Amino acid sequence: METRSITAEIPRVPRMPEDPAELVPELAEVSAALFKVTGNGSVPRSTIGLVHLRAGQIVGSTYLTVLHTGFLRKGGQSEERITSVASWQDSPYFTAAERTALALVEAALQPSADGERVSDELYARAAGHYEPKALATLMFAIGQVGFFSPVALIAKPVPGRSFSDPWK
Repeated sequence: METRSITAEIPRVPRMPEDPAELVPELAEVSAALFKVTGNGSVPRSTIGLVHLRAGQIVGSTYLTVLHTGFLRKGGQSEERITSVASWQDSPYFTAAERTALALVEAALQPSADGERVSDELYARAAGHYEPKALATLMFAIGQVGFFSPVALIAKPVPGRSFSDPWK
């Protein structure tokens, strides 16, 4: 297993100097469609944000975790809720529906020793908390951050820069 180095320096420029969205302008349509789908109102924006933050943590992207932490703060989420996403299983700050959404993102993005990532039990729990459109929206929200994870991990935009302009 490859070990990750620990550095005290935060890069001040992205690894990939060109903005991928400028190189492939068709991305704008895809991105807008994904944001429209996940913002359809069937799942609370706060739940989507929590799921996106947890996904960023799972894939190990500082850019995504900083980005989604900022969005949650701007959305009025408490520091307790934001900081305890990493340990949501024993945190008192989440509803049963939010816990299920967080379990779903973990199951979808992490390998399972048992083979199937999303168990029938977890699916049934999610279906008990979310109407069909909301459950589909939640699946797309997990896919949305999955879609952008390779950009964050490969191109390495600088954490803390504007979401609309991470390459400047």
